[in-house]
Amino acid sequence: MDDEYAKLIRRMNPPRVVIDNNACEDATVIQVDSVNKHGILLDVVQVLSDMNLVITKAYISSDGVWFMDVFNVIDHNGNKIRDKEVIDYIQRRLENNPSFAPSFRESVGVVPTEEYTSIELTGTDRPGLLSEVCAVLADLHCNVVNAEIWTHNTRAAAVVNVTDDSSGHAIKDPVCLSRIRDLLCNVLRGSDDPKTAKTTLSPPGVTNRGRRLHQIMFADRDYDKVERAGQGRYRDRDRDRDRDRSRLPNVTVVDCVEKDYTVVTMRAKDRPKLLFDIICTLTDMQYVVYHGVVQTARTEAYQEFYIRHVDGFPISSEAERDRLVQCLEAAIERRASEGMELELCTEDRVGLLSDITRIFRENSLCIRRAEISTQDGKANDTFYVTDVTGNPVDPKIIDSIRREIGDTVLQVKHDSYLSPKSPRTTTIGFLFGNFFKARSLQNFKLIRSYS
Repeated sequence: MDDEYAKLIRRMNPPRVVIDNNACEDATVIQVDSVNKHGILLDVVQVLSDMNLVITKAYISSDGVWFMDVFNVIDHNGNKIRDKEVIDYIQRRLENNPSFAPSFRESVGVVPTEEYTSIELTGTDRPGLLSEVCAVLADLHCNVVNAEIWTHNTRAAAVVNVTDDSSGHAIKDPVCLSRIRDLLCNVLRGSDDPKTAKTTLSPPGVTNRGRRLHQIMFADRDYDKVERAGQGRYRDRDRDRDRDRSRLPNVTVVDCVEKDYTVVTMRAKDRPKLLFDIICTLTDMQYVVYHGVVQTARTEAYQEFYIRHVDGFPISSEAERDRLVQCLEAAIERRASEGMELELCTEDRVGLLSDITRIFRENSLCIRRAEISTQDGKANDTFYVTDVTGNPVDPKIIDSIRREIGDTVLQVKHDSYLSPKSPRTTTIGFLFGNFFKARSLQNFKLIRSYS
């Protein structure tokens, strides 16, 4: 009865969205007011993330039964959102407030839909793994429509959408699906990691790809610092290198006794979808954000959240605090753009991805992350690569690959190793600390401004 009553209240009070281009000089302000429910903050942030909007500031408040958030956003060029059609679309998406709550699935899952078959993979990362996966899919006459691949802490995860290369539609034959699953499991299994041998046929469902990848890697415990398969020395070396460049996130979790919250503060290199990645992890770990603030300064992002567990209690043990820090660091690092960014633009064809990843493997390149997409017969793929030891790629190797593939087909977009950022000594404390001392939580809801 309580659940039905809550649903009735939400139907009677749909989200109210105000989008204002006059309240802030350099950003579009989006205010969302709604009846509160667990996961609503993630729903809103996911919509903004799906639209590739950059959140420069955010103020979050969800004490009691009401949810009130303000986001300052810009497009990827740093401009306000001026297009009326885009503004109307954002408003419709936010006011419809869709729920994204898929269940956990593990190892290799295959989901047939009308348009394509979705394959989820997870296993131990190794050089050439993506090339092997793509070769298997090409041999099975699967055309990769789009995909996203992440690697972190010796683990790899991917969501790959494929079609049958003859029909151009989803693969629905149970025998064929089973064969795809079994062969991919053989590729992923590895000689000393039996956990990757598990397979499940996933139930139907549509989920944001980034959301699924976070769930897959969280379920795979990629945040564990335990050395695996003798690869710990590489991770330690990479961490030392990153620490020298001040690229690691700084996460702290402390108590706010006077208000009975746990306070999470983060400082990290700013990048697209950073807030989405953080909120994904807090939601998956069953924490509720009651208040929060997000600010970006130059190339750094500062985030602070006042949280409790869904049962209403703050974190009560040092072990739980340590685990939350590990999980948030992993959430920030998974999508970090490490290495050289290569962009491939060319006519799409069956087996293209298999050929490209084979060339990378033959030239000793290791793919750390990849985003694969096709539209209107064109392939537009982005790869983040290092050498097999995690070091910068020799430019001569890239020149050789470009001559083989085509200078206009493969472009170097960015190399993170060429532009290390100098350390910043800025630290943050409780951005809300003095505020809470001076005003009650109820007053906080009434006096928030857009700026």
